Amino acid sequence: MKYATTINDKTYIIEINDDRKVVVDGVEYAVDFESVAGQPVYSLLINGKSFEAYVAAAENQEEWQVLLHGELSTVLVEDEREKRLRQAAGGVAAAAGEFTLKAPMPGLIITVPVAEGQVVQKGDILIILESMKMQNELKCPRVGTITRVKVRPGEGVEQGQVLITIA
Repeated sequence: MKYATTINDKTYIIEINDDRKVVVDGVEYAVDFESVAGQPVYSLLINGKSFEAYVAAAENQEEWQVLLHGELSTVLVEDEREKRLRQAAGGVAAAAGEFTLKAPMPGLIITVPVAEGQVVQKGDILIILESMKMQNELKCPRVGTITRVKVRPGEGVEQGQVLITIA
């Protein structure tokens, strides 16, 4: 099955051949992808190289939020049929509108280096969240203005909890 996968405005064509082989933009990779203890934490082996990622459904239930190497990405996965239907309808993912940053995992808020009303750029650090003894920088996925900060340093958060809203 082929999928069009958009990660932070860049689209990749991914073909899943079987449980252990994936083709990304024409390049085949040997993969192993497993959930760790039933949590939204995944162990991923790509051609023998190990990665750990946190994956959770976004608020709109159409996208995913993926935290990998401390960078939070918004990911849209569509099978070929869905993508063709969306394109035929003239639909394009909006780069504007409200974006809600949710905690990708339970943890402790270490730092909130932004404030309501502040203009932020793509890649700016919005929050540092400590989880499983690791500090994760949650970065801004696009340009916008902070409209709501719902957490403070020292506060514990649950997975999926709204942290910041950006317009």
